[in-house]
Formats: sequence, structure tokens, C-alpha cells
Amino acid sequence: MSTTSLRRDHELIEKVIKSMEATVQLLSDGKQIPESILLPVIDFTKNFTDVCHHTKEEKSLFPALEQAGLPSNMGPVAMMLMDHQRSREIGKAMEESAKEYLSSGESTKLISDMHLYVEHITEHLWKENNKLFMMAEARLQYVSEKVDKELNEIEASKLKDLGKSREHYENLAETLSRDVSQQGS
Repeated sequence: MSTTSLRRDHELIEKVIKSMEATVQLLSDGKQIPESILLPVIDFTKNFTDVCHHTKEEKSLFPALEQAGLPSNMGPVAMMLMDHQRSREIGKAMEESAKEYLSSGESTKLISDMHLYVEHITEHLWKENNKLFMMAEARLQYVSEKVDKELNEIEASKLKDLGKSREHYENLAETLSRDVSQQGS
């Protein structure tokens, strides 16, 4: 089905979101978070979530939905495009506040930006999983193989451009989960 690859991405993104939630709590409790946790979070949100995952949706799923009668200038696809833009804006702010935190130790803005990113992405994934993907599965049955192939090609191309692999990001998510839980010990 044409959303399988995207749902797998969502599961990986949700793992990192859980680590981000725990990081926000640790920062709020006054714990120091090392660069070895913050930089992979930024890498993941910027490169996997935005460059890889959002590009898969924007270059394959959304155009297929538009061809199937869902316009991209209004309705669900337009909302998802606005959400993607908003996640880029929050991600950029989070990257800046992480740099600031790493140089000054001041965590207020980083806590706020990470919390906002977690809330935004959690809501966005829910909308896609429970609304958009159901519409896609109903409307794209006749082109699901084509869309699946495009999604896989886009992922491979974007990750290759980054010099990374899906396995790299799966390992990153696992490592973050472990490292963040060790920070709380």
C-alpha cells in the first residue's frame, strides 16, 4: 500500500519525538544535555524528517493525491504542506537554540522550541496517520505500486545525497533513546 513506507517513517520519527520529550523534561529539571544527544536530534529532524520524509510526501504522495482529485491549494494536502513549512520553521529555531544552549548553557529557548516541535510533529503525524493516509489508501489503490516505487526511490536518493542510510537513522533513534534514558538516571 502506498502509505506503508510513510508509516514506517512515522514510527521512526515517533521514537525520536519520545527522546525529545524526555530531553525537554531533563532540561526542565536542570540537567545538562550533551552535544552527543542534541546534535543527532537536530540532524534527525532536519535531514530525516524534513529532507527525506517530507520530500517523499511532497514529491510523490501529494501529487498522486492531486491527480486523484484532492487539490494541493486547499483541503488536507494544503494543510499538510503548511504543517511541513511550520515544522521547518520550528526546526530551524530549535537548531539555533540548541547552538545557543551548547555555547551558553541557557536552556529556556531550547526547552520552548523542542516542546513546540514535539507538539507540532505529534499533531501532524496524527493527522496524517488517521486522516490523510486513509484518504490516500482509498484513492490511490490503482497507482499504489507506482507511488510505493517513487517513495522508495526518493528515500534512497535523499539519504544518498546526505551520505546516510535508513539504517543510520534507525540506529540514531535507538542510540538517542538509550542515551537520553541514561541522562535521566
